[in-house]
Amino acid sequence: MNSDVYTDTMRAILSLLLLSPPAVAWEFTSDPICTIWHSEPSAEMVVTFDPRHEKPYAITVELTTGQWPGGEPFSIRFEGLRTFTISTNLHELSDDRRTVRAADTGFDNVLDGLKFNLLATSFIGVESATTDLTGAASVVQRFRDCTVMGLS
Repeated sequence: MNSDVYTDTMRAILSLLLLSPPAVAWEFTSDPICTIWHSEPSAEMVVTFDPRHEKPYAITVELTTGQWPGGEPFSIRFEGLRTFTISTNLHELSDDRRTVRAADTGFDNVLDGLKFNLLATSFIGVESATTDLTGAASVVQRFRDCTVMGLS
């Protein structure tokens, strides 16, 4: 390959990389409580563990626009290596109905869904938000370690 062609090709690739929006990764913190989260243009998903609560595990999904409807179950469909759907009627909506929250005493099904799949689609009725699970597996493991070690 001619060095000018190589240089021009590398410049083009570098320009594309610099112009591409940065990938938003899954995040983890243990301060003040064990928390993992990920933001998409349509919504943010947050999973927490707070041992001070009767139901220490919680998941919230906050819509960027729109509102969650009331009166129907909150569900998450995990798609990928271990496709499955979980649902609950024991969820709460924020006053503005942009945020749905579900809490429980254990979250193995939620954490396995995040760890072993490619996408999570949260939905109530026809309103939905899809979350990319790329990179979630290592963060889920840190979250699990945090809950076991009592770091929160």
